[in-house]
This record gives sequence, structure tokens and C-alpha cells, in this order.
Amino acid sequence: VAIQAALTGHLVLTSIHSNDTAAAIVRLIDLGVEPFLTTSAVIGSVAQRLVRKICSYCKTLAPVPPDEAAAYQGEMQEVRTDFYRGRGCNMCSRTGYMGRMGVYEVLVMSDAIRALISRGARADEIRAEAIKAGMWTMRRDGMTKAKDGLTTPREVMRNVFSIT
Repeated sequence: VAIQAALTGHLVLTSIHSNDTAAAIVRLIDLGVEPFLTTSAVIGSVAQRLVRKICSYCKTLAPVPPDEAAAYQGEMQEVRTDFYRGRGCNMCSRTGYMGRMGVYEVLVMSDAIRALISRGARADEIRAEAIKAGMWTMRRDGMTKAKDGLTTPREVMRNVFSIT
């Protein structure tokens, strides 16, 4: 029903359980939607995860363990060893975190991606093409937010690195 509505010009927003944007497209096909209908009906895919925000009351700059620095460097191709983290205070119940925010990935359908879907490409091939076209992955978005002092590399690793 959703595909038929999309094919007739309606904007359809739906939720599909998958690990990332490319896997959501492949999931539609797994659910029985023909690839040619998928390429015509889908204009994009968004994936999200929630990460905890650093407490603004006890935020401090500190060195991170080597695994966090390596994860950051692997994703961002730059060396950095000091990041903000929460020390823990009464405001955040000694957790160092207060609140949550989204980490996102947006895949915009292109002719190259449509061609991959039509020939039955795997999710990793679709994902690679989207990245080549400029898509920011959830990992990159998360590490950018860690760089900006909004969350920690550990939090990004905990919530995003385990899914791809």
C-alpha cells in the first residue's frame, strides 16, 4: 500500500527496522517489493541512533583511551587525543551525561543507486555508492558531534559502531 501511494505522488514516511539507510532499501525488497518499484517509489532513506549528551555542568577536556582515539582517527582521518567528557556531578547524577541527541545518516536516491538496486546489489554496495556521492555515515556524524564536544567517542562507539 505504501509503495502504491508513493508511486501515485503521495509523500509516504514509514519506519523499517534495519541497521542503516542502505539496509532499509534492501529490506523493502526482502519484504517483497519489486526492485523496479523500489527505485521508482523511494526518494531517500534516513537512519538514526540516539547518543547521550555530555553534561554541560561538569564538562571537561581530557585525554581519551587509545581505542577511542583510534576509532576517531579511523573515521575522521585526523589525529586527536583530547575530547570533552563529563566528570560527573549532582546535576547528571554522577553519570557525566544529561539528555540525548540523534546521530543521523541520510541516503538520497541517485541514478547510480537506482541502477545498483535494479541489478540486485547488496546493502554494502549501495552504501559504498552513497558514500562516494557524499553521504555522511552515522559514524561520521557521531564523531563530528564528539569533535564538537556534544558527546564522547566512547558513546558513539557504543551506539553506532556496533551496527555496521
